[in-house]
Amino acid sequence: MSQRQHLSAEERRERTVETVVTLCSEEEPATLTTGRIAQRMGVTQGALFRHFPNKDAIWAAVVAWVSDQVMARVAAAAEGVDDPLAALEAMFLAHAAFIAEHPGVPRLLMGQLQHPRPTPASRMVRSLLARYRRRLLELLEEAERRRQLRPELELDVAATQFIGTLQGLVVQSLIADDVTRIGERAPAAFDLYQHGIRAAGGDA
Repeated sequence: MSQRQHLSAEERRERTVETVVTLCSEEEPATLTTGRIAQRMGVTQGALFRHFPNKDAIWAAVVAWVSDQVMARVAAAAEGVDDPLAALEAMFLAHAAFIAEHPGVPRLLMGQLQHPRPTPASRMVRSLLARYRRRLLELLEEAERRRQLRPELELDVAATQFIGTLQGLVVQSLIADDVTRIGERAPAAFDLYQHGIRAAGGDA
């Protein structure tokens, strides 16, 4: 108990984010209450709201953490990889590995996008998708310059399909109730994706 009492405000916020991410892997995010979050943390709701003004602020902090983690993971995976298609594959696998480690994240993000009204968290999810998409387009444009892609390929569609392939894996894993194995399925999924965009005669 004394350890919890001596946590700094920033440490308390970080612990709240970690708790929400964990709970989203166990429960439906849409029905997750601040009372449930506080209960898991072993604090009162009053203590929770000393660090967050409201529930929206909690969700915004969680999405901010997810955004930072995802972008850092995919950037690190692609760093130093000269071939743009190999960099795309590294990003795809790194993203899948992150989801396997944090199985509640896909449901959390999808739940925010389905929110009936705009919230700070839902806007942040859309911002994450826009940043991610820009990075994909940079790599696809470089692959196009190197003539690695089919001549008629629409890069915007290719970027959308990259994200869609990941989302398809997530949905299949959610249906099977086994998100942790998404990393095992990711290489084959990316192989199918790249066959759809690669120039004829290119290396597999």
